[in-house]
Amino acid sequence: MPKPRKTLIAVESTPYYHCVARCVRRAFLCGIDTLTGQNYEHRRAWLEDRLLELPKVFAIDIAAYAIMSNHYHVILHINTERAKSWSDYEIVERWHQLFNGTVLSQKYLKNEGELSKVEMLVFQETIDEWRSRLQDISWFMRILNEAVAREANAEDGCTGRFWEGRFKSQALLDEAALMACMAYVDLNPIRAKMATTPEQSDHTSIKKRCEKAVESSNPNHVNQQEKSLYPFVGNPKQGQPEGIQMKLSDYLELVDSTGRVLRKDKRGAISASAEKILDRLDVDEDQWLEMTSNFEGCFSSFVGGERSLRMACENLHYQRPPGLATCKLMFH
Repeated sequence: MPKPRKTLIAVESTPYYHCVARCVRRAFLCGIDTLTGQNYEHRRAWLEDRLLELPKVFAIDIAAYAIMSNHYHVILHINTERAKSWSDYEIVERWHQLFNGTVLSQKYLKNEGELSKVEMLVFQETIDEWRSRLQDISWFMRILNEAVAREANAEDGCTGRFWEGRFKSQALLDEAALMACMAYVDLNPIRAKMATTPEQSDHTSIKKRCEKAVESSNPNHVNQQEKSLYPFVGNPKQGQPEGIQMKLSDYLELVDSTGRVLRKDKRGAISASAEKILDRLDVDEDQWLEMTSNFEGCFSSFVGGERSLRMACENLHYQRPPGLATCKLMFH
């Protein structure tokens, strides 16, 4: 597994990233291998459990995910404010949930945060580095993929690479890009004919959200949503809690309406309530259906409206915004 490198796009440009990791051809992530007849379906639970556990350690939230037969999708939200709020002691405790740490870090925890001035001066640089890593998607994906690869290789009685090198990532620069990508991820099993409805799509975020919504008296309330996923907090307004700026009920309606069209394998009418959401996102219906059925094919590393794309590239000192023509076409 190659060492993680720094995130290519500054967090200031966007906190949301769509990441995709694929198995090498010889490996099989989940489902039934048609060549050998071996059933690997249980590996979905490995990956899902680990995926939903890591945000308890990292300052990274899960907005959406879908675990497929030879790859998986996940939309990550980097929570820089949460990472800043953690004390040095919390940072070291969290890092030790992932790795053994160093001699100084073990001494630091054993002595309840007490080190000599000289030791603390040296150790502070390590703490700062760990704080940065705990909000880095590369480290998040590395730890997730390595854990699954170890279990899979142990089960298969083999060694070697399990994943196709580095994962692919796309920066989602605005609300429209985020919603289109989330719908694309949540509808992946339907597009692959693995499920017929979102709520029947096993090992996906949309199923978890639907199951919790059915149990809740007020599904749109932040405290009554699925705890392992980044919440929907309603339409933008002052004093709003942290989360995705849309009602959960609106998003579920949008996904369901889009899924009905995708299942028929043709473009058709989207329900009236979903049309209102597309109007707010300023996205044409045909463009929406194209994005939610072929998001990865439509865009490269940057996804968003022209203004969002130009601002992100200006922050990164890019001379030419990549994928500008496609973004201008898809997002008004």
